[in-house]
Amino acid sequence: MNIERITVDPNVCQSMPAVRGTRVTVSFILKLLGNGYSVEDVLREYPALEREDIHQCATYGA
Repeated sequence: MNIERITVDPNVCQSMPAVRGTRVTVSFILKLLGNGYSVEDVLREYPALEREDIHQCATYGA
């Protein structure tokens, strides 16, 4: 499993897994996707993210 873009840092987001270099958590991305957002929707709303970030969140959460 290739998830180098997902980090866990005790000083960021209360140690919740997050996209590297952001405070966007994996669980938040998964909730967006589960609520009907497309990858394109997420990228439009959060321009700091890249498509691969979203894919790795999905992989991490699987």
